[in-house]
Amino acid sequence: MKFFIDTANLDQIKEAQDLGVLDGVTTNPTLMAKEGITGEANVTAHYQAICDIVDDNVSAEVISTTYDEMIKEGEALAKLNPKIVVKIPMIKDGVKAIKYLTSKGIRTNCTLIFSAGQALLAAKAGASYVSPFLGRLDDIGNDGLNLIEDIRLIFDNYEYPTEILAASIRSPLHIINCAKLGADVITSPLSAIVGLLKHPLTDNGLAQFLADHEKAAKAAL
Repeated sequence: MKFFIDTANLDQIKEAQDLGVLDGVTTNPTLMAKEGITGEANVTAHYQAICDIVDDNVSAEVISTTYDEMIKEGEALAKLNPKIVVKIPMIKDGVKAIKYLTSKGIRTNCTLIFSAGQALLAAKAGASYVSPFLGRLDDIGNDGLNLIEDIRLIFDNYEYPTEILAASIRSPLHIINCAKLGADVITSPLSAIVGLLKHPLTDNGLAQFLADHEKAAKAAL
């Protein structure tokens, strides 16, 4: 399973890259604004900075909602760097844009997926990734993991190459459950990825090993 980090914060991206498990980055206008990145030139430069850190798979989101404008914006984003994956919203013109961009060899990530039907349409159009938002479904009383399971079954039935990119991840447990269900990718905050490192028995065991080593060293003196 690929691990993406969902942020525009360069320090967090570097930390995840240094950990040795990072496969990509997802961003959106909200995450850019959170880092104080505004204006086309600054946003473009920030995407380039992210691409300089990671090996591949930097999802850059269009802000247009009409077919022609999404095509124009998507092609411009794709030209920035071969690592760029153009992030397109799940709307009618978005599906059409995915079909066009795919025909031009441009990778796409269909975002804001909340149903298996939406994921199926995006896969039919040739999306490289579909991004079901687990946490937002959980927020309204649905089980987002059920959506991952449904999409996995459909894609396996028809051998769609589109990868399932589980988004809106809120915790390490979300990551583990997505892995169990066969999600191809998760994108999450750094805290959820780092949370996978932690277990109280690991901490206790390491403390005991170190204490025993110190005791043995003193006894040898």
